[in-house]
Amino acid sequence: MEINKDWAIIKKHVKDSFKSNLHVSIAVVNDKNEPVVTPIGTLFLNDDLTGFYFEKFTSGLSKYCNQNNKVCVLAVNSNKIFWIKSLFKGQFTKHPALKIHGELAEKRKATQEEKHALTRRMRNTKSLKGHQYLWSDMDSVRKINFTKVETMKLGKMTATI
Repeated sequence: MEINKDWAIIKKHVKDSFKSNLHVSIAVVNDKNEPVVTPIGTLFLNDDLTGFYFEKFTSGLSKYCNQNNKVCVLAVNSNKIFWIKSLFKGQFTKHPALKIHGELAEKRKATQEEKHALTRRMRNTKSLKGHQYLWSDMDSVRKINFTKVETMKLGKMTATI
């Protein structure tokens, strides 16, 4: 898989991953060269090999990205029907997980368009008490410039994709 050629497939995979997990995981490296992984429920991919996420509960990411701005996003499609069908057939028809590498840009204020994307994603939880606590004051984003993608190799199950 190539990031430039397969960006539409990558975007679809991330969308499917959100449907089954409600988040992706983003990893950075800390000052001791140890991985720091953070679940992110607000990652959005654009059409131009970039994306952004709202930075509110991401202390590990924001603390270490100034030292090393390289990140890796892990998006796993955990949809049970997808997995059962694949296990029954003995192969996946599309990748179950992708690692998407990139570089973080500086934190900035979210645009109205970005805030609208968040509102659309979270609209089903709007009437719930926790919605206000988690997503009411999301106003800062961090852009990611994606540079490469890796597929997960799972032996014979992924040999044909």
